[in-house]
Amino acid sequence: MEQLLFLLALLCTAHAAQQDLSEKVFTFPLDKGAAAVRLTASIEQPITALTVCMRFYSTQTRPQSLFSLAVPSESNAFLLYKPSMGVYRLHIKGTALDIKGLPDNTDEWNSVCWTWESSSGLTTLWVNEKRSARKILERRTTLNGPPSIILGQDQDSYGGGFDPNQSFVGDITDVHLWDSVIIPCEIRFYMEGYAFTPGNLLNWKNLQYSTNGSVYVERSDFDKLTCY
Repeated sequence: MEQLLFLLALLCTAHAAQQDLSEKVFTFPLDKGAAAVRLTASIEQPITALTVCMRFYSTQTRPQSLFSLAVPSESNAFLLYKPSMGVYRLHIKGTALDIKGLPDNTDEWNSVCWTWESSSGLTTLWVNEKRSARKILERRTTLNGPPSIILGQDQDSYGGGFDPNQSFVGDITDVHLWDSVIIPCEIRFYMEGYAFTPGNLLNWKNLQYSTNGSVYVERSDFDKLTCY
């Protein structure tokens, strides 16, 4: 079964576009739909650390999935999810941790970075330059197998199993993924819109992706300087 899933992942990769999406966003306009963006990352070794950064704009207050990374043995291998307003839920291999007290705006952009490192299990969430307390989540574990990475949906099975009631509605931009815990200064540079070292696994300026359903690539309004 894992070989079949891997071949399907390769097939999807073959049809994926690769583009510089600077000053662009993925727009998910429909409520409770099947819209999704599949991202391709070249990961050959077991994953023992990750940092994901992204920006999102949404007026929704219901549950939504922001970033979902599944492996063949675990659908919620690395999942960033919002079960309700003011709550961010982090999943590592199905173990969940709720983070409260960080910004969660419905009338402006939110910039989010999440770090996790296996040997210690330490994980930290940053939102709009505010960070959570460091917590331990799934210490001394690894994520094995070709990853399936989805924006806008929660994978209840490897590469699929979407629940329309958990779909994202709004805009997503500036998605980057690293196979390490990047330093706080880099996170601050990202949050404030300054130059930073792009993700070595996913880089918004050189992104390989494919879309499913009603997803549109539109011009970003995150950086007002782009209007001049």
